[in-house]
Amino acid sequence: HGPLALMTGAETGDSMADRGGQNSDDETYEIVDLREYSGQNEWWGRVFGQSSGPVAEKYCVATQLMMGGVTGWCAGFVFQKIGKLAATAIGGGFLLMQVANHTGYIKVDWKRVEKDVNKAKRQLKKKANKAAPEINTFIEESAEFVKKNIVLTSGFVGGFLLGLAS
Repeated sequence: HGPLALMTGAETGDSMADRGGQNSDDETYEIVDLREYSGQNEWWGRVFGQSSGPVAEKYCVATQLMMGGVTGWCAGFVFQKIGKLAATAIGGGFLLMQVANHTGYIKVDWKRVEKDVNKAKRQLKKKANKAAPEINTFIEESAEFVKKNIVLTSGFVGGFLLGLAS
């Protein structure tokens, strides 16, 4: 078999039972040579073609704007819905806590709250200093992606803003 052929359990000698499945019958699958498959199916070559560079090299500007806009709108819409839900839950919880505190159902130890907040701030500063190199690397990689795919990124940002507004 070539390096791009997909092997199945029947060819490797593993049965479904050996892999943790319920069916112990011998199963047979077709071996697909990905080189041959990609030659027969045009979409495969367009999606997984030789060009592994930026999207700008694979698609026209209109396609990039459309892809970025649609994915951005979807992300913005979901972000908006989750944001509203989180704001409602946190605000409602805070309101209930204030009402319960005001009516005397609970008592808040503000000195302890202040001490715990200060402790959390110190721990956060320590962790932020340790994570700084990884964050810088991520930011650099993200900036490089944006530079290579500026049209797609522009479409995404526009779509994201439209998704937030809808």
